[in-house]
Amino acid sequence: MSTFHGGDGHGLGGPGRGRGGRGRGRSSRVLGSGETPPPLLDPGRERERRRIMRLFAPYRMRLSGVLALIVFSSGLSMISPFLLRAVLDDALLKHNEKLLTELVLGMIAVAVATSALSVVQTYISNEIGQRVMHDLRVAVYRHLQRLSLAFFTRTRAGEVQSRIANDIGGIDNVATSTATTIAQNATTVIATTIAMALLDWRLALISFALLPLFVWLTRRVGRERRAITARLQSRLADISSLVAESLSVSGMMLGKTMGRGENLATRFTGESDQLADLEVHSRMAGRWLMSTINMAFSVQPAIVYWVAGQSFGHSGSAISIGTVVAFTTLQTRLLFPIAQLLSVGTDVEASLALFDRIFEYLDLPVDIVEAPNPVVLRPNELLGEVALEGVGFRYTDDSPWTLHDVDLVVPAGTRTAVVGETGAGKTTLGYLVARLYEPQAGRVTIDGIDVRDASFESLAATVGVVSQETYLFHATVRENLRFARPEATDEQIEAAARTARIHDLVASLPDGYDTVVGERGYRFSGGEKQRIAIARTILRNPPVLVLDEATSSLDTRTERDVQEELDQLAEGRTTITIAHRLSTIRDADQIVVLDHGAIVERGTHEELLARDGYYAALLAHDATPEPLH
Repeated sequence: MSTFHGGDGHGLGGPGRGRGGRGRGRSSRVLGSGETPPPLLDPGRERERRRIMRLFAPYRMRLSGVLALIVFSSGLSMISPFLLRAVLDDALLKHNEKLLTELVLGMIAVAVATSALSVVQTYISNEIGQRVMHDLRVAVYRHLQRLSLAFFTRTRAGEVQSRIANDIGGIDNVATSTATTIAQNATTVIATTIAMALLDWRLALISFALLPLFVWLTRRVGRERRAITARLQSRLADISSLVAESLSVSGMMLGKTMGRGENLATRFTGESDQLADLEVHSRMAGRWLMSTINMAFSVQPAIVYWVAGQSFGHSGSAISIGTVVAFTTLQTRLLFPIAQLLSVGTDVEASLALFDRIFEYLDLPVDIVEAPNPVVLRPNELLGEVALEGVGFRYTDDSPWTLHDVDLVVPAGTRTAVVGETGAGKTTLGYLVARLYEPQAGRVTIDGIDVRDASFESLAATVGVVSQETYLFHATVRENLRFARPEATDEQIEAAARTARIHDLVASLPDGYDTVVGERGYRFSGGEKQRIAIARTILRNPPVLVLDEATSSLDTRTERDVQEELDQLAEGRTTITIAHRLSTIRDADQIVVLDHGAIVERGTHEELLARDGYYAALLAHDATPEPLH
């Protein structure tokens, strides 16, 4: 699993570090077999716990109401043992039928009231827990939306899905019921302890003698479960990634054509087997300890009976039958809340591993942030001149420069082609204009306005990107087109499709524009998907267009047809064409040749041919037919 470092966050998500900033933080790690677990009072853990508590801050009023109900319910339930003692010592032994009836009715009333209050508590606590989980899911999703493409190019899609689904889903029980469980059981233990002390302080001391030892042992089990949970979630992320990759249309096609289906199944079997072992280990961690605790509490009533029997020989300090029965009733009632408190302690420790992974994503630094007072670009009013001034870019601080010292002006309404060998930085240059990446040196402007000063929404409306990787959602054709412009009418959608020469095909389908395109658009051919992508861009109508090798994956005939649509789309727009086949850019107003991230030549097709330099060599190579074998 990848390790990410992020800035110190506050609340749900840490603030970004500004442009290109790098955060400080920790990475989630699993303890090795030879490592020592963190100390109980680790300041980092205390900060993390406070951060978790802040998740519940917006719901403090409802939490206060639940706590009040819990305290009232716990106090109310403590009346029953005293009523029971009165039944035995006063009503039954003295044959007082009226008192017996009153006491029994009181016990029934207490049972009904506490049961009703329990339902109300459960509803409110579940509502609070689900709201907290909703807030976390939304916070993680929104934060991921703010990250640049660089994060997603180095992160598995299944890993991201696992953080949102498995990790946040894993804290369901903790977020929903832990706070109220702790409060409910703590107040029950306190009230029961007070009631036991009032009944007989000697028996109370005997009952709680081993409790400190049990608490200490439980903390050790909690740390063990936390380490196991971290490994468990990492394994879940691996399985999610494997499923997402191998069971997609592309993954299935690759597996079948390469004859690797059985290999993938064997790999999945191994991952699942390790997951099953970890699940067993997680569920059995501390099980012997909890069984020992339960056994200790279960035998305590027998000890009480023995101590009470010994007291009968001392008339001055004898314990009454009513007191013994009421005390053992309280002991039985105390067993569950104490066991729950000790168990929830281990659950909380285990859940901290999940919160670690969630906060790790929330603390990822946002390296592309919107300006505090952004400029709103108005596409209808822009000329569309694009300029790169001394631009330098690299993907990480220690990697070589992908682009360096790039100076380029694309006049408004003209077409500039960018060519070069694979890895020369062509796509990166185009993505910098759309601000999908951010330069570490220099600046990119549109009509003299730095794209870093423009609002995200207006920049997206100004710069349109058509790439060779055409992505369609598993939705209808109409929904895929309307994604570019949600307010577009059906007439506008059909007009864009006509311009992209895809309307007739879509209209001929049984469901027309309501045809579901399938996973990644696999119901359509490459050329048809590209036409849908072009129609989507036409519908958005941006004044600046980046065409990123938009026809490189098509056959010659389809490429020629699609290229005609792209040429029509480019009319009247400032266009940057990243070319794979040089034959498609002969008519460009200027051609820029990149080599190892630097511009080595620029000019028209004829000018560059006359120089007989780098471009001419590329063109000669592009025109050379493949040798026959």
